[in-house]
Amino acid sequence: MPELRKDPITGRWVVISTDRARRPSDFIRQPVPPPAARLCPFCYGNEQKTPPEVLAYRPGGGANQPGWSVRVVPNKFPALGIEGELNRQGEGMYDKMNGIGAHEVIIETPDHSLTMAEMTDRQIEEVLGAFRDRVNDLKKDTRFRYIVLFKNHGEAAGATLEHSHSQLIALPVVPKRVKEELDGAKVYFDFKERCVYCDILRQETSAGVRVVTETDRLLVLQPWAPRFPFETWILPKRHESHFEQTDAATLQNLAWAMRSTLRKIDKVLEHPPFNFIVHSGPLQENHLAHYHWHIEVIPKLTKVAGFEWGTGFYINPTPPEESARFLRESGLA
Repeated sequence: MPELRKDPITGRWVVISTDRARRPSDFIRQPVPPPAARLCPFCYGNEQKTPPEVLAYRPGGGANQPGWSVRVVPNKFPALGIEGELNRQGEGMYDKMNGIGAHEVIIETPDHSLTMAEMTDRQIEEVLGAFRDRVNDLKKDTRFRYIVLFKNHGEAAGATLEHSHSQLIALPVVPKRVKEELDGAKVYFDFKERCVYCDILRQETSAGVRVVTETDRLLVLQPWAPRFPFETWILPKRHESHFEQTDAATLQNLAWAMRSTLRKIDKVLEHPPFNFIVHSGPLQENHLAHYHWHIEVIPKLTKVAGFEWGTGFYINPTPPEESARFLRESGLA
């Protein structure tokens, strides 16, 4: 019989449609093909085809030259512009401001054919380090309230270039969806005087049925009320509200957990398109007792349609206990 499950953080309900229960092989998938050899602005030797870099890890050589392992550049077609003032104002009953922000691309590797799941732990650690370094630099700009770090892998997930990359967008407001998460966590904390994410970690570790992988510093799990099949969360065990404050040892552990998770998803779901998003505290609010940074990985297996848009409910045909089992039994570390 189908179940309605309530997310303990946001209060959002999802339908776990057990009558439609699907194994990985039941989904109509669009596997992401290997990157084709073509002229690519993110490859070695094409550094002049991107805007000038704002960060690069390279053992030697000059800026905007080959020799880098990770490179960060402004997006050539930014969603928001970095120059100017916010100029908040009203137009009758409506509010508006200038489209101020930052939009950057993290080029994860010089190898055009490499996906993140195929990178070494050290390579992924460098990508995560670039995330952290850029957030810590941009948060000095008090115009910015929130930074979204995300990856679109595959055309169906929104990627327009095959070369492995992630993106960063700094915003002058805290997005509504993020605020719902923050507010829900604060309500829980005010009532119980405990972090809801820390409670999730304790309960899921004890129950075990939704756990995919565990390390000494991180837990990888399928959440209790997932919106999408095989939606996967990675959470630090130690309470930390801001990703950019993560220490080197946790970042190293996270690189292994990310690689392990993406390899399991690739094997079980045959290289699906996916998105991942880093959920972190607002830039100008430090050390939140009620909030816990985490990463959400969402394979693109189903489509959002009229019911979801009309109600805010999501229909998930795969119980998280089943998806966790499939990932655990993938045979990969």
